[in-house]
Amino acid sequence: MMNKKTTIFAAVAVLATAASANAFFGSDKLTKEEVLQAQEAWAQGIVTIGKAKLDGGDYRTAAKKHIENLYAYGETPVLFKPTKAVQDQFRGTFDEALSYFVGGIVPEDAGFAINPWTAVRFENEGMMIDDDSATAMGNYYFTTLDGTEVKVEYTFGYVRGDDGNVRINVHHSSVPYPAS
Repeated sequence: MMNKKTTIFAAVAVLATAASANAFFGSDKLTKEEVLQAQEAWAQGIVTIGKAKLDGGDYRTAAKKHIENLYAYGETPVLFKPTKAVQDQFRGTFDEALSYFVGGIVPEDAGFAINPWTAVRFENEGMMIDDDSATAMGNYYFTTLDGTEVKVEYTFGYVRGDDGNVRINVHHSSVPYPAS
């Protein structure tokens, strides 16, 4: 049976060990800067896929790398509701996400990322960070070859992946509802 002194010592030892582990391994808490970096990487990935298609390059490999580097497929469930999905509204697997970006197994997918887009700009309405996850919502703007911007609404959820990198586990985007 532990006495009061032993219990206090044990509690202090646990707290000290946790603090040491956090100092050694770093915190899992996501930061606003990391989310902004993930958004920039996502935007650059979309542009890279379209440029590869336009230049006759291997856009499928570019899209695979984009998903592998930025989404949490294989680590945690991913809730993906892409913009132009009508009949099959959700992309729960890696292959379905790839299909959305470059065409493939889902018949309605024409390849959103091979449009091509010359730029993507995020405009966050807000961001919530809760230790090991974050959610951002707002508009993002896709620039066409002729310089026109296409506005799309989005909500992205982020988690830290097994490799320590920030990964998307929720992706919902839609075209704004037209004014009547």
